[in-house]
Amino acid sequence: MQLVARLAVAAGFAMITSLAMAQGEPIVTESTSTSTVTTRGETETTVKSPPNTAVAPGINVNNSDLCTVGVSGAVQTQILGISGGKTVRDMNCERLKNAKTLYDMGMKVAAVSVMCQDERVFDAMEMAGTPCPYDGEIGEEAKKLWDENPELKPGNEENSDGKSFLAGLGLGGLLGLLLLL
Repeated sequence: MQLVARLAVAAGFAMITSLAMAQGEPIVTESTSTSTVTTRGETETTVKSPPNTAVAPGINVNNSDLCTVGVSGAVQTQILGISGGKTVRDMNCERLKNAKTLYDMGMKVAAVSVMCQDERVFDAMEMAGTPCPYDGEIGEEAKKLWDENPELKPGNEENSDGKSFLAGLGLGGLLGLLLLL
């Protein structure tokens, strides 16, 4: 019991001490500071943008009755841009139009002769038993003359002038250049 009494006295003493301190003068703290900040600097802005783009020219063939095809291309690197274009004649289209025009004028043998300049048509006519005309001759006479002069047949290596090889080389060379860039 004495222990409880002592604890009660200690608690009461602590309360009286804290009340006495709370009723005293308040503590005031003042603080004053002054600061100055000076900043100096230089700013440089560098704009890095890609070069202008090489744009391939648009080649439109509006008249559908023309036997030409538009071809264009462009290549752009970090330093250089190149573009170009041109039209290319479609020889097979011209052959078909010429044959149709001759046929429409009543020149049937001439129309067949124009078509027979194509190796595929020439072979098909032979396989069908109706050989292509030769120097105005048709039928068996034409077949006999073609057999006597095989070097004149379309697609014969001796008769080829190599233009298709050179045209292919030009296109292949252009594509190779584009890939190189």
